[in-house]
Amino acid sequence: MFEKTAEFYDLFYDEKDYSAEAMRIRELAGARHSDARTLLDVACGTGRHLEFLAPWFEVEGLDLDQGLLAVARKRLPAVAFHEADMRDFNLGRTFDVVTCLFSSIGYVQTVENLGRAVATMARHLAPSGVLLVEPWITPDDYDPNHIGRLVVAERPGLQAARMNGTRVEGRLSMLDFHYLVARPGTVEHLTETHTLGLFTDEEYARALASAGLTVEHDPEGLMGRGLWIGLASG
Repeated sequence: MFEKTAEFYDLFYDEKDYSAEAMRIRELAGARHSDARTLLDVACGTGRHLEFLAPWFEVEGLDLDQGLLAVARKRLPAVAFHEADMRDFNLGRTFDVVTCLFSSIGYVQTVENLGRAVATMARHLAPSGVLLVEPWITPDDYDPNHIGRLVVAERPGLQAARMNGTRVEGRLSMLDFHYLVARPGTVEHLTETHTLGLFTDEEYARALASAGLTVEHDPEGLMGRGLWIGLASG
């Protein structure tokens, strides 16, 4: 997914308030499981949320993208990171809290895979565990004419600009990203297409309930996209 751009992923999301989001995750999880000590972040990316969650929890991360995991391992060398698919991983242990954030759940693309992924995450919950899933945009709210904000990022020896348009094919949203990346002596044009499934609120709720979880919904969530909360029995 980010094969070409993992090394400067964090530059494009530098304005995202991971610290505040981690605090909110701690509050939400703690209110439902006051003794929560262990946390798994599914689709953890470069580990930015885990960086701020690590002071409160024993954390681990999981992602399918090798490039993003390489950045995460460099950021948090003492943390265990697993390369695996969110639809069918098996770590052989459970956690008090499992998170899937920043709309990464959309990458499963189909309702069937949504159910598989949520069930897999639910199987990794300890008794009284808390699952937090930050959804992608619903079909009714998705704007296929949206033009992504131009983002320019810099660090020593690198300048990069990113822009994107969107398309919809059935229940899939297609985000076509274009990058201009300047390094000493060269400018390179890179492209990536990210395909995310558009799921309804009812489909998210049904996936959690079918996994045996008590379902709650926070309409605001961490960044305005809402948050689905699943509670395992004690």
